[in-house]
Amino acid sequence: MSRYYDFFCPVRLMAGEQALEQLPDELMALGARRPLLLTDKGVGGSGLATLLANVLAEGGLPVAAIWDQIPADSSTAVVERIATRWRELGCDSLVALGGGSVIDTAKAVNILVTLGGERLLDHAGAGCLTRPLKPLAVVPTTAGTGSEVTLVAVIRDEGSGRKVPFTSPFLLPQLAVLDPRLTQGLPLPITAATAMDAMTHAIEAFIGNGKNPVSDALALMAVEKIADALPRVLLAPEDKALRLQLAEGSTLAGMAFSNSMVGLVHALGHSLGARCHLPHGLCMNLFLPTVLDYNRPQIDTELARLLLPLAGPERFAATPQALRPQAALDALCALRDSLWQGVGLPRTLAEAGVTDRAVLKDIRDLAINDGALLYNRKDADREQLLTLLEQVWE
Repeated sequence: MSRYYDFFCPVRLMAGEQALEQLPDELMALGARRPLLLTDKGVGGSGLATLLANVLAEGGLPVAAIWDQIPADSSTAVVERIATRWRELGCDSLVALGGGSVIDTAKAVNILVTLGGERLLDHAGAGCLTRPLKPLAVVPTTAGTGSEVTLVAVIRDEGSGRKVPFTSPFLLPQLAVLDPRLTQGLPLPITAATAMDAMTHAIEAFIGNGKNPVSDALALMAVEKIADALPRVLLAPEDKALRLQLAEGSTLAGMAFSNSMVGLVHALGHSLGARCHLPHGLCMNLFLPTVLDYNRPQIDTELARLLLPLAGPERFAATPQALRPQAALDALCALRDSLWQGVGLPRTLAEAGVTDRAVLKDIRDLAINDGALLYNRKDADREQLLTLLEQVWE
């Protein structure tokens, strides 16, 4: 681990009940007068887009329009269409209401409307963004991706089908709103999957090569909030305090991994998602314990510390030091078992409906080239990756 580190997260966070009502003033303070509200069909149909538009209008900032056509797997063509509409409407800012795809789309639209041009891919690559972008506020409706506090957007290239990452400090939104009203109606299977996405962000940030004291503090608090709230929110989905706790956990995890990066769970998860079109949070849940076990004993010190936020002070105090790493893994597996029994969140590829064993080599071939491998504590070659995939088969 490096003796030098830096930490950067300039996003203004507004969290708690009535957080949404603070947004108009904060956006107008950034110069916004005609925002375009971006969301997807599901969120639009739920009434949340209307709620947000009304809050903005009552605060003196009516939206120029609501664009609710963003698909689950957004693309360059979608981004380019929205940018054209943004210009036609004479907009000056963006509000993203939704999950990871909507937020990433908004970040990419912001690149085009600020820097100009018709093709998003003209701005791909490192160092291509050279100046601050238009005001962007993000209002997450899931507690998982942490994208509201990250400097990354991933967009599918319509032409080649590949996922293109855009990375720059200028992609960070200026404002992020965590309001429990926005995740209260989230279906329980999606609640569980997105929460395990955030859990994976936090744990990989905590065990990886890029960890630092600031990301460690955020990651540990994220694990504590998620491990405490997730089992309880499945029994009380309307509980605002628990919904807020999950949202806070997701954002803290986002701050952590945006600075310390992620590892092998994400390398395998990205590749499984791309090959089999499974949701990202589901993929994270599949691989997390297996990859943690693979990384032992190099990460045993970190695993021992994770037992406290995962299982609570009584379990931690009652467990001898030498047994804490395994106890942390056991606590994680127990959580996954409860999610499988409660809402059907798969723990294996077979449970996820993957029936063709031949895809394992395809997933391996994609994973070996994933940049997240660079931050994993322990190297993994092609044979080791295939072994890990076999272990998660059933």
